[in-house]
Formats: sequence, C-alpha cells, structure tokens
Amino acid sequence: MDQPSPYREGLPPRPPGPPEGEQHFTGSETVRDLVIGTADGLTVPFALAAGLSGAVASNGLIVTAGLAEIAAGCVAMGLGGYLAARTDAQHFQAERKREEAETHTYPEREKWEVSAILHRYGLRGETLARATEAIAADRRRWVDFMMRFELELSEPAAGRALRSATTIGGAYVAGGLIPLSPYFVFTETRPALLVSCAMTGLALLVFGWLKATVTGLPPLASAMQTLAVGGAAAAVAFAVARLVGG
Repeated sequence: MDQPSPYREGLPPRPPGPPEGEQHFTGSETVRDLVIGTADGLTVPFALAAGLSGAVASNGLIVTAGLAEIAAGCVAMGLGGYLAARTDAQHFQAERKREEAETHTYPEREKWEVSAILHRYGLRGETLARATEAIAADRRRWVDFMMRFELELSEPAAGRALRSATTIGGAYVAGGLIPLSPYFVFTETRPALLVSCAMTGLALLVFGWLKATVTGLPPLASAMQTLAVGGAAAAVAFAVARLVGG
C-alpha cells in the first residue's frame, strides 16, 4: 500500500498493475560493499598464501601470516568504507545547505534553473511556468528537486557508514578464509596451494552468479566476468608476491 504524501493532492488513483507489483532492485550500495569486500578478500589472502608457499615450508607460518593479513585487511577495508560513506553524507548535507541558502538569496535564478531542467523534459509555455511555480511553492520540495535533478545527489540512508564498514569488513573476512582454509587442513604446501586455487576459482564463480541473481543480470556472464577479473587480480598479486619473496 502506498504511503500518504503531501505532494499527491489531486493525483488520480493508481491504475492496476501486475499482482506482485513492480520489481526493482534497491540494494545496490550493499551489493557494492559486498563486491568490494569479497573480491579483495578472495584475491589478496590467496596471493599472499600462494606467494609464501614457494618461500616457506611450514603451513603454520602461512596460516599465521594469512590470518594477520585478513585481520589487517578487514580493519583497513572497513575503515575505508566507513570514511567513504561519511564523506558522501557530509557532502550531501553541505550541498543541501547551499541549495537552501540559494533559494532564499537568489529565488528567481533558482526558479529559472527549475524551468531549465523541466524544459529538458519537454515542458513548454504555460505548462512549464505552472510546474515551476508548483515546485517552488514548497521550499522542501524545491530543494529536493534541485538536489535530485540539478546536482544528481541522493540522501544517504541513516546509518549507512556503519553498515558499509560492517559489510565490507565482514565480506573481506569471509572471502579471505576461503583461500586460506586448505592450509589449515594440509600439512604440505603444494596440495594446500592446489586446493586453494580451486576453491578460490569456484568461490569467484559462485559469487559472480549470486551477484547476478540478486541484481537481475545474466548469471553466466556475470560469473565468468567475476572469475576473469578476480583471477587476473589474484594472478598479478601472486606474481608480485613471488617476485618480492624471491
């Protein structure tokens, strides 16, 4: 059921649609955080463990180094996500205050900007003038319009920074434990490395498939793309680790 809105006066009843309603994906920010955390978690610890496999003969040392990297990566990635989300929120609030001030200080210019935006959508003449005045009649709606259509900014959800940090950090840990887990089981490094490669590749495929299922993209293409990109990143990181490790 639609929520009441102060901007719907005179709006006719909504025509019937599909029984299940319109289906739109709205979790893009969460998926982005999961992609960032999981992709890095799969590739960086894998590359570290694989690089160390050729330099040390003890899986215990590899596990210790891998766990330390996962812990550090979790904190670093989570903090990065938190700061990025906080910056987005602060930027939005600063721009909104600026728009509110401009509607008070330069109302005619701001009305002209509303008209210019509506003109791009095909409104002309009396219809354009009436639409502009209707939007400018309510200052909150006016500023909302300018934020959305002039600056193309959407207000970040409350608590977004903390959720972003938790999602990215948790996804990094979950992803990082996958390539590292064979080193817990096997005593020799070579079997552990081979199983780690297989598990990391499979995890990238499954992750790409699930991501496509959630977002409505073609699953097979997304799975192969994720495998290719993640595999390439892991290969580069592995090569650097081997080169540095001698």
